[in-house]
Amino acid sequence: MWVMVLFDLPTSTKKERKSYTKFRAFLLDNGFEMAQYSVYVRHTSGKEAVQAIIRKVESAMPPEGKVDILQFTDKQYENIVCLRGDRRHDSPKNPEQLVMF
Repeated sequence: MWVMVLFDLPTSTKKERKSYTKFRAFLLDNGFEMAQYSVYVRHTSGKEAVQAIIRKVESAMPPEGKVDILQFTDKQYENIVCLRGDRRHDSPKNPEQLVMF
Protein backbone atom coordinates (compact mmCIF):
# COMPACT_ATOMS: atom_id res chain seq x y z
CA MET A 1 0.00 0.00 0.00
CA TRP A 2 0.98 3.58 -0.64
CA VAL A 3 0.07 6.72 1.29
CA MET A 4 0.07 10.15 -0.34
CA VAL A 5 -0.23 13.29 1.77
CA LEU A 6 -1.26 16.48 -0.03
CA PHE A 7 -1.31 19.69 1.96
CA ASP A 8 -1.97 23.38 1.62
CA LEU A 9 -0.86 25.22 4.73
CA PRO A 10 -0.83 28.97 5.29
CA THR A 11 2.58 30.68 5.37
CA SER A 12 1.65 34.34 5.82
CA THR A 13 3.04 34.79 9.33
CA LYS A 14 6.24 33.66 10.99
CA LYS A 15 4.25 31.29 13.22
CA GLU A 16 2.49 29.73 10.19
CA ARG A 17 5.81 29.26 8.37
CA LYS A 18 7.24 27.56 11.44
CA SER A 19 4.22 25.22 11.59
CA TYR A 20 4.61 24.46 7.86
CA THR A 21 8.30 23.66 8.29
CA LYS A 22 7.62 21.48 11.33
CA PHE A 23 4.90 19.51 9.47
CA ARG A 24 7.13 19.00 6.44
CA ALA A 25 9.99 17.81 8.68
CA PHE A 26 7.56 15.43 10.40
CA LEU A 27 6.69 13.85 7.05
CA LEU A 28 10.35 13.45 6.08
CA ASP A 29 11.23 12.02 9.50
CA ASN A 30 8.43 9.45 9.09
CA GLY A 31 9.70 8.03 5.82
CA PHE A 32 7.82 10.17 3.30
CA GLU A 33 9.48 11.36 0.10
CA MET A 34 8.57 14.53 -1.74
CA ALA A 35 6.79 13.81 -5.05
CA GLN A 36 5.99 17.48 -5.71
CA TYR A 37 5.77 20.58 -3.57
CA SER A 38 3.27 19.82 -0.80
CA VAL A 39 2.82 16.23 -2.07
CA TYR A 40 4.59 13.45 -0.19
CA VAL A 41 4.42 9.66 -0.63
CA ARG A 42 5.37 6.66 1.42
CA HIS A 43 5.21 2.91 0.87
CA THR A 44 3.71 0.87 3.71
CA SER A 45 3.25 -2.78 4.59
CA GLY A 46 -0.56 -2.77 4.50
CA LYS A 47 -3.84 -1.28 5.62
CA GLU A 48 -3.03 -1.42 9.33
CA ALA A 49 0.16 0.56 8.75
CA VAL A 50 -1.79 3.09 6.68
CA GLN A 51 -4.23 3.66 9.54
CA ALA A 52 -1.37 4.19 11.99
CA ILE A 53 0.24 6.72 9.63
CA ILE A 54 -3.06 8.56 9.21
CA ARG A 55 -3.34 8.92 13.00
CA LYS A 56 0.23 10.25 13.21
CA VAL A 57 -0.31 12.76 10.40
CA GLU A 58 -3.56 13.91 12.00
CA SER A 59 -1.82 14.54 15.32
CA ALA A 60 1.04 16.44 13.63
CA MET A 61 -1.17 18.63 11.44
CA PRO A 62 -1.03 22.36 12.16
CA PRO A 63 -4.27 23.96 13.40
CA GLU A 64 -4.76 25.86 10.12
CA GLY A 65 -4.69 24.64 6.54
CA LYS A 66 -5.80 21.60 4.61
CA VAL A 67 -4.35 18.09 4.52
CA ASP A 68 -5.67 15.27 2.33
CA ILE A 69 -4.46 11.68 2.62
CA LEU A 70 -4.85 9.22 -0.22
CA GLN A 71 -4.18 5.51 0.02
CA PHE A 72 -3.78 3.13 -2.87
CA THR A 73 -2.40 -0.26 -3.79
CA ASP A 74 0.94 -1.05 -5.40
CA LYS A 75 -0.83 -1.82 -8.70
CA GLN A 76 -2.64 1.53 -8.66
CA TYR A 77 0.67 3.29 -7.94
CA GLU A 78 2.31 1.56 -10.91
CA ASN A 79 -0.41 2.97 -13.19
CA ILE A 80 0.40 6.62 -12.43
CA VAL A 81 1.12 8.59 -15.59
CA CYS A 82 4.12 10.90 -15.10
CA LEU A 83 4.46 13.94 -17.34
CA ARG A 84 7.53 16.14 -16.97
CA GLY A 85 7.75 19.09 -19.29
CA ASP A 86 6.72 17.93 -22.73
CA ARG A 87 7.56 14.25 -22.28
CA ARG A 88 6.07 11.22 -20.59
CA HIS A 89 8.31 9.43 -18.10
CA ASP A 90 8.21 5.89 -16.80
CA SER A 91 5.69 5.35 -14.05
CA PRO A 92 7.04 5.13 -10.52
CA LYS A 93 8.27 1.69 -9.49
CA ASN A 94 7.33 -0.11 -6.32
CA PRO A 95 10.23 -0.78 -3.97
CA GLU A 96 11.57 -4.32 -3.95
CA GLN A 97 11.25 -4.41 -0.18
CA LEU A 98 10.60 -2.00 2.65
CA VAL A 99 13.63 0.14 3.33
CA MET A 100 14.48 0.52 6.99
CA PHE A 101 16.00 3.81 8.04
